[in-house]
Amino acid sequence: MSEQATAPVVHRADARHRYEILVDAQRAGLTAYRDREDRRVFFHTEIDDSYAGQGLASILVEQALTDVRASGKRIVPVCPYVAKFLKKHEEFADITDPVTPEILSWLDGELRR
Repeated sequence: MSEQATAPVVHRADARHRYEILVDAQRAGLTAYRDREDRRVFFHTEIDDSYAGQGLASILVEQALTDVRASGKRIVPVCPYVAKFLKKHEEFADITDPVTPEILSWLDGELRR
C-alpha cells in the first residue's frame, strides 16, 4: 500500500448530486444524494477498490454529514453504509430522519428505477 502524499479532500459536487473524496487530486470515492425539501437523502456510497481499507468512506460520510448540518438540512440514510455510520456516530441523531416507504418511492422516481 502506498502512502498518501496529501490528506484526503472532500467536496460537494452539487451538479452531480454527490460528495466526492479526492486523494492526490484523484477521485477515490463518492456518496450520492438527492434533496427533498429540507432533507438530503443519501442512497449510495462507494470507494474505488484501489483505495479500500484506508478509512476513506468514514472520512467522506462524516464530512458530508457535517456539511448537511451546516446547511440546515436533515439526513435520510437510505444508503446502508450511511445508516451503519450513523449507528456509531450519535452526534448526528438530532438531524436524522427515518427511511420511510414514501421516501423510497420518491427516490425511485427521482432515480427513474
